[in-house]
Amino acid sequence: MYGRKKKMDFLLGIWTAFLSLMSTFKISDGLDVLVVSFLIYGFIKLFRETRAEQLVKGILILLMAYVFSRYFRLSMLSTLLSNFFQFSFLAILVVFQPELRRALEHLGRSNLGDYWSNPINGDEDTFIHKMKSIINVVVDSAVIFQEAKVGALIVFERKTKLGEIIDTGTVVKAEPSIELISNIFYNKAPLHDGAMIVKDGLVYAGGCILPLTRNESLGNELGTRHRAAVGISENSDAVAVVVSEETGGISVALNGQLKQGFDKETLSDELTKLLLQNNRSISKSVLSHFHKK
Repeated sequence: MYGRKKKMDFLLGIWTAFLSLMSTFKISDGLDVLVVSFLIYGFIKLFRETRAEQLVKGILILLMAYVFSRYFRLSMLSTLLSNFFQFSFLAILVVFQPELRRALEHLGRSNLGDYWSNPINGDEDTFIHKMKSIINVVVDSAVIFQEAKVGALIVFERKTKLGEIIDTGTVVKAEPSIELISNIFYNKAPLHDGAMIVKDGLVYAGGCILPLTRNESLGNELGTRHRAAVGISENSDAVAVVVSEETGGISVALNGQLKQGFDKETLSDELTKLLLQNNRSISKSVLSHFHKK
């Protein structure tokens, strides 16, 4: 009986403390909780299933070791860990630099970032006409490369500017054509080993060097072109089209993911969806006009 009364008093104390807390709770407190929860969720989502996940686990283990050493008064261990954590902030910035950069780029590509930039140069009809033309040319070229088993890597710039990547290659800045793209990826041409960059509806540069992905889950059968395609899609919102020199297979890389097994029709649909339909700056009426043509 006494134990039951003690439990009831404990629960009543918790309830009283809760009501006391709620009486001082303001709208700003609720907003504060939501923002912090969103940041924690974004942090977990950012580092999940990447190499940074293992680093985060390592830091948590060190934190547990520090608490353990303090609790059991292990002075030498606690001193070492304490000194380590004093300089850990700078170390975290250095170690997590790629992930932090990717997070800021994702923020810049959000709807909020659309207020600061407009990806469409000129009117919408002109933009759609140019994109329709380059999509058709790239699809037709990819099918030709597929049949001939010619390796190719074509990157479409979207919101994230690829100026640093373009500087590693040769600026072409020409109207798209199958002949031009075929010459770029001809196996004895000087630009065939690098990537071709598509920007503003033009074949903008060739022979560009892309960052390779560090994703260890990719199959060993995938070569440098596929890893470069995934790498550029991890570091930007670019869309990369890859044609395998060994198998002739066509793949598309986006947001660090690689989709394989495309043909002419499915590749055209995928590029149209990614480069036009997902562009919220284009009105629905113009898109419907585009599909009727």
